[in-house]
Amino acid sequence: MATPFFNKKEDPFTAHRPISPNAAAAQGATLPAATAAAAAALAPQPVAVAPREAESKLTVGPNIKLKGVEITDCDTLVVEGSVEATMDSRVIQISERGSFKGSAEIDIAEIRGEFDGTLTVRQKLVIYATGKVTGKIRYGKVVIEEGGQLSGEIEFGTAQARLPVSPVSPVSPVSPVRPGLQVHSNVG
Repeated sequence: MATPFFNKKEDPFTAHRPISPNAAAAQGATLPAATAAAAAALAPQPVAVAPREAESKLTVGPNIKLKGVEITDCDTLVVEGSVEATMDSRVIQISERGSFKGSAEIDIAEIRGEFDGTLTVRQKLVIYATGKVTGKIRYGKVVIEEGGQLSGEIEFGTAQARLPVSPVSPVSPVSPVRPGLQVHSNVG
């Protein structure tokens, strides 16, 4: 198809493609004022956001059963269904109807449902009123709402947070207190 300008043929790939204001300016074209203003309003505006790595999140929805897996490279695991797994992650969130059975090493655990197994929480374990945690549990900090349950082999501190303890020097034996013996203190 020939155009009236210099018998030039129209390129079918560019003839009906809209031009953004930035591309038009780069090509030296000018847009009518109304079109330029509308296009500028629709153009993406830069937003001042702190640079952040993309977070990976896995949600196991209600009525979903995930069994026999190892979960790795997951920033946040949200459990609304049932999970039987081993994982090392940053955050686990178990909803009221969710359950996790297995082994987990986590920075932060928020439990509203059930956890059964080995749980190592490097930073903070939060058990809400509907939450139940059983098994071998280690934690850095713990918060338990009224009604929340925690049972099993429970230990404060994580393997990374522990410092080697040197043996204590022996203390001189203390003579046992005999019945009828009165001990007086000279505190005055």
